[in-house]
Amino acid sequence: MKTLEEQLTTYARYHRSKRNIMTHFVGIPLIVFAALCLLARTELSVGALALNGAHLAVVLCVIYYLRLSLSLGVIMAVILFVMTVAATPVAALSVSGWLGASLSLFFLGWVIQFVGHYFEGRKPAFVDDLAGLIIGPLFVLVEALFLLGYYPSLADYIEQHAGPVQP
Repeated sequence: MKTLEEQLTTYARYHRSKRNIMTHFVGIPLIVFAALCLLARTELSVGALALNGAHLAVVLCVIYYLRLSLSLGVIMAVILFVMTVAATPVAALSVSGWLGASLSLFFLGWVIQFVGHYFEGRKPAFVDDLAGLIIGPLFVLVEALFLLGYYPSLADYIEQHAGPVQP
């Protein structure tokens, strides 16, 4: 398994335009939320415990994030938990309401992503490496934390290996 630094650097090489990164602050959360809305409708029972597909997806993603970084994994766990709680009422809508809301958010998120990649002049990272689909949300988190002054050594590492962010 690649390290946190390797995963983020690989992803960052496709995201050196500030405009592209900014579109990801909106597009990726929309896509993740929409996916959780879609998965939350799938019911799973484990004994007396009632789960749904969103719970399972979040647990698997959080395990992966925790293996990369304990602190970032915990932050991602909190964010994904809140998103899953917010997805539950959407999943409880009528089939047309649930699908309409979820697919609209999913489509809008991807449109915003592709606009960002138009600015970047590069294809999305997941086209070359499907791991980009799970690293994208973590990348958005670390970019937000970098803007707040956190994880400066990680920011420096990524910039040294992927290049500086362009205006």
